[in-house]
Amino acid sequence: MTTPLLDPGLYIVATPIGNLGDVSRRAIDVLSRCSVIACEDTRVTGGLLHHLGIKRTLRRYDDHASDAAREALLGEMTRGAVALVSDAGTPLISDPGYRLVREARARGIAVTTIPGASALIAALTLAGLPTDRFLFAGFLPNKDKARSDVLAELAAVPATLVFYDTGPRLVASLEAMGRVLPGREIAVARELTKLHEECRTGTAQELAAHYTAHPPKGEIVLLAGPPGAPETPDEADVDAELQAALADLPVSKAAAQVAKKHGLDRKALYARALELRGELKG
Repeated sequence: MTTPLLDPGLYIVATPIGNLGDVSRRAIDVLSRCSVIACEDTRVTGGLLHHLGIKRTLRRYDDHASDAAREALLGEMTRGAVALVSDAGTPLISDPGYRLVREARARGIAVTTIPGASALIAALTLAGLPTDRFLFAGFLPNKDKARSDVLAELAAVPATLVFYDTGPRLVASLEAMGRVLPGREIAVARELTKLHEECRTGTAQELAAHYTAHPPKGEIVLLAGPPGAPETPDEADVDAELQAALADLPVSKAAAQVAKKHGLDRKALYARALELRGELKG
């Protein structure tokens, strides 16, 4: 009995990130009943299909795909089911596919998602860092200044920061975190769902030292805990800073300077500065 094909459209299919046992029954069903599978690397996806006992037409679709290749896939979607997969995990998460999905939706083509494994979600569940709010920022830049600039831009975000990284770049990324995100708890998750799965936590300096001595391989998820709440300064310390500032600055500027430094209310500090100036003059 021939298995019926799926209705025309685009099917976004998550694949395992390591352990092949994580492929869902629904993903297997879609891959076995689609007309075409669009993938990053036909060798990688071909290996997965061989493991699953599925034979389907594969079309390469990666970051370097041409407009013509995208048009060809969009045309296929009007006639049959096209499954979009990445080499591992959920498509579009630091993988190609965004433009294909956007154009399919714009043309009224049905788009269906078949959820499954995602390295960033798996790492969040392992790291023990706050998960109520997180920001995924893809891969950090390869060059030192650009990497530091991105970390500085995100330093004040009140959330766990999540990045993808690779073994050869990990130590440089950790060293940059040590400079730009001092005091943060850092986690390195690697070999996720595989035999030697690892999630190591500590300071950026500790982790940089460990991975300098034990160079890692493969793809990595790098996480940084959110910034700690700023400590509220003691009232006596604030008064001392205001008095020092008043020696050189007008009341308004002295209050603004101390308020900015500690994140305090400027109007309240202005009123207190007036009191202190009166006491100094008295």
